[in-house]
Amino acid sequence: MAQTSNKTPRNLAVLALPKRIGAIIAYATGVVQGMTGNPTFPTPVVPLAMVAAAIDDLRDAEAAAMTRTKGAAAARNASRGALVAMLHLLRIYVQSVADKSSDHGSAIIQSAGMAVKKITPRPRRVFAAFAGAVPGTVKIVAPSAGHRASYDWQYAMDGATWVGLGTTLQASTTMTDQSAGTVLHLRYRAVTRTGQAAWSAAITFTVSSS
Repeated sequence: MAQTSNKTPRNLAVLALPKRIGAIIAYATGVVQGMTGNPTFPTPVVPLAMVAAAIDDLRDAEAAAMTRTKGAAAARNASRGALVAMLHLLRIYVQSVADKSSDHGSAIIQSAGMAVKKITPRPRRVFAAFAGAVPGTVKIVAPSAGHRASYDWQYAMDGATWVGLGTTLQASTTMTDQSAGTVLHLRYRAVTRTGQAAWSAAITFTVSSS
């Protein structure tokens, strides 16, 4: 099956946020230290001094919550939420910087005290045909047109006289009982809530003997 090939891994910045308050404070402190004075991050979307102040606020709020004073736990949770929100904004900023340098993206993310997750984009499926598992069968696939779409399929032996192959709810169909060496011209169209799309450009496929 012919597909576009864009398999370059992307380095994804990840916040490995722990659950314990003390661990969150240590983690956030590491992020601030990693980004402070780092020339890779000249203009953080959240000033690092503000993040440092939020860390101090959470440390004080946690100390107050340990005394079990009324309302202290809720205040501690609010401080935690504020700090985590800032970290998420920093993660987005770090990701934007890393995306501009695919060769060094992983190192850039790690320099900010964040974890790296490598993801490989799935190749986009294109209109194509290939031999099925059983001799004489042809599997035909097309790009998805979204939810609740259907697909009309046609073939022609001469490239001009089109014969319907029916309609499917999946972006694929199968032809059977095809003789080896037969040249098939194939096309499809998607049908969505907005109506029928135009017929695709035709592709050709030669039925194999095995």
